[in-house]
Amino acid sequence: MSDTQKAFDALTEELARTKGAEKAQMFGKQCMKYRGNGFMAFFDGDIVLKLSGQSREDALRLEGSRLWDPSGQGRAMKEWVQIPAAHEAKWENLAMKAIEYISTLPQK
Repeated sequence: MSDTQKAFDALTEELARTKGAEKAQMFGKQCMKYRGNGFMAFFDGDIVLKLSGQSREDALRLEGSRLWDPSGQGRAMKEWVQIPAAHEAKWENLAMKAIEYISTLPQK
């Protein structure tokens, strides 16, 4: 298991314990949901977060970050930002921003 996978797993455990987030699958990838809405996934060693507004813009400014294209066919998802492992120290804070955003959406 890679160090980034371990970091992601530790973050999922923390968010499950402290925020009531739930482990799930999305596009065949390990993800987390809050109130039934996906907000975080692990993809190619990077974290992927559903963000909006300034949080999304701040995440996209991180070197190597980009909109997530899970299919790899040029169909990036506008609210999902893929953030490289080089920014692992920022993952928890950004995950909290994702939960804040998800909290504004209708529960599924």
